[in-house]
Amino acid sequence: MTKKELALENHKKGYNCAQAVLCSFCKELGIEEEQAYKLAEGFGLGMGSMDTCGALTGLFMLIGMKNSGGTVNAGLTKADTYKKVRDYADKFREKTGSVYCRELKGVATGKVLSPCDKCIADAVTLAEVFLSEK
Repeated sequence: MTKKELALENHKKGYNCAQAVLCSFCKELGIEEEQAYKLAEGFGLGMGSMDTCGALTGLFMLIGMKNSGGTVNAGLTKADTYKKVRDYADKFREKTGSVYCRELKGVATGKVLSPCDKCIADAVTLAEVFLSEK
């Protein structure tokens, strides 16, 4: 099963978009699925209906997990992680038309830019690109 298939299967089971993306990469991140599931729970539906697409925030969590030095003493990685997050947000926007859940779902306009399954698939694709560059 591919990462995309796993993420979409997870979403069908009831995982939110952030959980679907992040939980698909537990092996690569060295974390248990239960931890990833709990970590990403508040980030679905545009971060709890507030803003940024959940699938994209799942990708951001993956970037942080793989890019961070892990401690303050491990070196300053925050600026580099922030840059990578911005770069991947731009790549996601190019694929979907927005980074905001309400815009992607067409809440105000009635025009759906990208359904959740496509956002999840695009975030997984970008995660695979990121991991291949690491």
